[in-house]
Amino acid sequence: MVENKVTGPASYFPSIEKKYGKPIEHWMKELKKVSKLAHMEQVAHLKENFEMGHGHANALVHVFRQKNGL
Repeated sequence: MVENKVTGPASYFPSIEKKYGKPIEHWMKELKKVSKLAHMEQVAHLKENFEMGHGHANALVHVFRQKNGL
């Protein structure tokens, strides 16, 4: 039996949900509010407004931008 292990930025999602107490969908909605900003500006938004660590913020932004064709 082969286990499908999540890799890449999405592999951070379980720890993001645990650390910040909100589901990933919450963060995707937050990023939608600032979708016109550049990647690093979106990362800064999460870090400055929600005290999120750089790695977690970057992972969320990467997946958000990928899913939304940005």
